[in-house]
Amino acid sequence: MRGKTCVITGATSGIGQAAANTLVAMGARVIMIARSRARAEIFSGVHAPSPDARPRVYYADLSRLNDMKRVAADISSAEPRIDVLVNNAGALFSYLSITEDGLERTFALNHVAYFVLTNALRKSLIAGAPARVINTSSAAHRGAKLDFHNLQSLQGYSGIYAYRRSKLYNILFTRELASRLEGTGVTVNSFHPGIVASRFGNESGGLVTPGFGLIKTLFGVSPKEGARTLLFLACSAEVKEITGKYFERRRQVRPSPEAENDDCARRLWGETARLAKLQ
Repeated sequence: MRGKTCVITGATSGIGQAAANTLVAMGARVIMIARSRARAEIFSGVHAPSPDARPRVYYADLSRLNDMKRVAADISSAEPRIDVLVNNAGALFSYLSITEDGLERTFALNHVAYFVLTNALRKSLIAGAPARVINTSSAAHRGAKLDFHNLQSLQGYSGIYAYRRSKLYNILFTRELASRLEGTGVTVNSFHPGIVASRFGNESGGLVTPGFGLIKTLFGVSPKEGARTLLFLACSAEVKEITGKYFERRRQVRPSPEAENDDCARRLWGETARLAKLQ
């Protein structure tokens, strides 16, 4: 990975931070998109082996369309070649929250940000080919259903179900993007990191926060362990020609039948482009 340019969202904690640490140690140029300036400054200063190796940090709230588009344009302008893009930022919100763009916040952060950022960096990824896009999904997608009449889960909102749907969207986005990038040398895959003892869920609110806390205490793996599949997809020669697939524990597995519906993947792409004002 020496000298390769890797863009990572959600890199100031959890598996994103663990992956960024490893990539920096491997000699990669790491570019982080962070919301918290304090956390990003601490991370980039402490974990880099030398001042020159410190990750470059861009700041954005990836639940806001203006921030998504601004930071994507800034990175695209500064980085004509990108080798790896990791869409990893995400959250679960117990209570319904609508952004200034009129989007449900889970949908905006966990799905639309992946879509906007990746499309804006498309030229840089193709210029960096063979390049890779990795989307953090979850086994929580299993059992979730896509409903185009309630795409953002606004009717009968449940924070947990909105999160599960967003992880289904990540896999459908991966499949459609892989199809659209066929022949460019850019591969796209998604993965489940496992239950990770990270900060995820700490700010969800309601019963989710203590519930997740207990689950992580009982079953959670370390962020370093949770990042292993992410790093496998970013670095391993074993997957250099695999695209449009879903992985768990560094193995390709089949997602739910709902996540393999290519007609839904194409329609979701169009609906997302419309909501993100990209068409």
